[in-house]
Amino acid sequence: MIKIPFNRPVPLGRELEYAADAFQRGHISGDGHYTRRATEILEQELGARVLLTTSCTHALELAALLLNVMPGDEIIVPAFTFTSTINAFVLRGASPVFVDIRPDTLNVDEREVARVITRKTKAIVVVHYAGIACEMDSLVALAERHGVALIEDNAHGLFGRYKGKPLGTFGRLSTLSFHETKNFTCGEGGALVINDPTLYDRAEILREKGTDRSRFFRGETDKYGWVDIGSSYVLSDMLAAVLLAQLEKRDEVQARRRELWNRYLTGLRDWAAATHVKLPTVPDNVEPAYHLFHLVMPSAQAQQALIRTLRHHGIYAVFHYLPLNRSAMALTLGADVYSCPVAEDTSERLVRLPFFTRLNDTELSTVVDVLCRFAVEAEIAHG
Repeated sequence: MIKIPFNRPVPLGRELEYAADAFQRGHISGDGHYTRRATEILEQELGARVLLTTSCTHALELAALLLNVMPGDEIIVPAFTFTSTINAFVLRGASPVFVDIRPDTLNVDEREVARVITRKTKAIVVVHYAGIACEMDSLVALAERHGVALIEDNAHGLFGRYKGKPLGTFGRLSTLSFHETKNFTCGEGGALVINDPTLYDRAEILREKGTDRSRFFRGETDKYGWVDIGSSYVLSDMLAAVLLAQLEKRDEVQARRRELWNRYLTGLRDWAAATHVKLPTVPDNVEPAYHLFHLVMPSAQAQQALIRTLRHHGIYAVFHYLPLNRSAMALTLGADVYSCPVAEDTSERLVRLPFFTRLNDTELSTVVDVLCRFAVEAEIAHG
């Protein structure tokens, strides 16, 4: 039986109180009292307009709609990411162009992005892996030079920073996730961050089923109707109530996650050096969001041996993404598939450790102790 889970979502404060109050107010569908309050926090922290959505996936779909992505367009995306990052654009008929990642941060390699831009490129989508920033100066300059949109899939990176600026505020659009595995959660939810003010009005319409219903609710028109394409992307006020309670604890949450992350780092440093295990790399100009803590083992065999050993001790650790450039769907699409050796190799060696806000000191110490007794070669041979 698993004693220390990979993730454990828990209430942080007033989640149940706020959810009950949403019922008392008589408005539990979207864009109610709690949606407004949660949105205000995010807009204040990011300095941009924000629309809460039913998921980060749906926020990415909104981004594809706003950019008028269509068949013939190419979307550059890292091979090492979740399927939603590219699915949103493939749904509009675009072709993915997968590029490799950097061996240090595991973020998209900006040099590879520069190599594959063509006249068909509609957007560059970057992912701040583990909440550690991509090399944004280079990527912003690259997008501007070629006249393509830059989009940040910031599912991991809320409250992380690059050179003092919040992640999610560099691209024309960015997206957030409030899935149960994220630092802040309402179970399932997301947000579209709009850094280009010219896109806001249309984003509001697309999110509300292609109608100007939001204007009607604000009293700006006496009727609402169908004015554009769109879908149902509005987060319920019940979920926004839960999200608000979590966001109100943002300073406490980030401080605790920083503490846990640093304890892993210091506790494992000597063991990692002795066993040729790579710990996370954080550039000097970056403040992480402390979303996850990962190891890159010296081999695929070592990855599997470590996962087995941890589970034997009641600790649930997991791998991460399979490289999208080698996926069955990529082959089905017939897209140009570039070799992504770093992503492919990393996928076979990466292990994510238990990491969540209410991970307690005893649990973390247990994980560290088991790891520090793990002898890579001996465990592989035993396995």
